[in-house]
Amino acid sequence: MSQDLHGKVAAITGAASGIGLAATRALLAAGARVVLVDRNADALAGLTSELGPNAVAQVTDLLDADSCNAMVPEILEKVGQIDILICNAGSYIGGDLVDTNPAAIDRMLNLNVNAVMKNVHAVAPHMTARGSGDIIVTSSIAGHAPIHVEPVYSASKWAVTCFVQTMRRQLMGQGVRVGQVSPGPVISALLADWEPDRLQRMKDAGALMEPVEVADALMYMLTRPRNVTIRDMIVLPSNFDV
Repeated sequence: MSQDLHGKVAAITGAASGIGLAATRALLAAGARVVLVDRNADALAGLTSELGPNAVAQVTDLLDADSCNAMVPEILEKVGQIDILICNAGSYIGGDLVDTNPAAIDRMLNLNVNAVMKNVHAVAPHMTARGSGDIIVTSSIAGHAPIHVEPVYSASKWAVTCFVQTMRRQLMGQGVRVGQVSPGPVISALLADWEPDRLQRMKDAGALMEPVEVADALMYMLTRPRNVTIRDMIVLPSNFDV
């Protein structure tokens, strides 16, 4: 038996595009109210107008400390509760380490790791006080395998995997489920940083997924009965070799 999501309130970071937007659409279709969190105010305005009254805009820049810290309180002021938090926002650095720069490394680690920890830190007291909640983090297959062409990105996702699994154990006795989805390559803005020949090779091989296919995995995780936690779901294109 699956869990009904009607009346639930979800907040999704990085919701204006890619996996976040696909998950938003899926949750709305399942009867949830969704707070779309993104720094792109114009994109959020257009999307909430298109998606209807159950889509709520939350303009947050996760790389700005004050904005990040204000996110959960502002969401609660708007909608009253958070039943589901999907920490999906992230960035990508590929290639050899020597070809990047310290500022890009800081930005990616702050978004992929630090912002996730801050968002979970902020929402956990709310969920534990209510005795119920779901926290899902978008990780990556790179959080399970050392992808040699993306050492910084892989390192960030290994850190996230460790954080998710330790938080799962901290919160599991308080009614809060914590897990992650770990996709292979997804056709999204993150792939804009891929080398053109690598991207074309993967396209030709059928080794890329659409965001909706990851959203399907998220929905499966969220609709399990409360006595079941999907701690990690690895979702790969069938022709992806890692």
